[in-house]
Amino acid sequence: MVEPGWRPRLVALDIDGTLLRWVDGSGTPHEEVSPAVVAAIGRALDAGAHVVLSSGRSVHAMTPVAELLSLRGQETPSGDDRLWIVASNGAVLSRYAPLEVVHEETFDARDAVRAVLEQQPSALIAVEDRGGRGYHVSRPFPEGELDGELVVTDLDAMVAQPVSRVIVRDPEATAEEFVEMAGRLGLQGTDYVVGWTAWLDLTPVGVSKASGLAHVCADLGLEASDVLAIGDGRNDVEMLAWAGRGVAMGQAVQVVRDAADAVTGTVDDDGAAVEIDRWFA
Repeated sequence: MVEPGWRPRLVALDIDGTLLRWVDGSGTPHEEVSPAVVAAIGRALDAGAHVVLSSGRSVHAMTPVAELLSLRGQETPSGDDRLWIVASNGAVLSRYAPLEVVHEETFDARDAVRAVLEQQPSALIAVEDRGGRGYHVSRPFPEGELDGELVVTDLDAMVAQPVSRVIVRDPEATAEEFVEMAGRLGLQGTDYVVGWTAWLDLTPVGVSKASGLAHVCADLGLEASDVLAIGDGRNDVEMLAWAGRGVAMGQAVQVVRDAADAVTGTVDDDGAAVEIDRWFA
């Protein structure tokens, strides 16, 4: 719980399910952000808060969202006023604009991928194209699930060098089955998080959105106690528990809600805007 008179100095925001919602029934399903959320973020920026996007997305899939939200950086002790972006669940830290990757955590994913495929041989594998604008994939993913250029690549070649993140996806499985599978694996030197569907992110051990944000705070001269974090997924658990105030979206599953200090409205009810306006209205 925060102290009376507390106000966030940094607002860390998940993207999918927190800022962006899926809209269907009007032609092609698409993602959109509501005017209320854009306006609330603008008020936080005008009040001098740092706003940081913190997502499982690749950094190149996050910069369009930064533009959509009219995000801008704030002056830092080093004089660099570019926006901070925490991508790939904390494994890749960038400044924007112009875009520059300033820190990346990598790991040897060969044993972890081999162990996953022994349990889930039908799974699809994807690795972010370091330095590119897309992914190397073992086989095509369902349309719309990955951003950027997708290049079908030999699996051994995909993980021959250290990587920042591996995506495991099986459209025929369920999220619950993936949670059970991950629990059985006992992976060494690798962390994991399961998404809303049968989607598993493998990351370097100890790396999460929280570790990425801690790096950002160190650069800005801030502490975890200065941070308001809002998210809805299992990959937000560490971030919500770490922040001075962690807030789960209304549609979040119970394990995410349990990690948070409070629960706001759903993404369809502009829950992120409601929470931000609590401090910056």
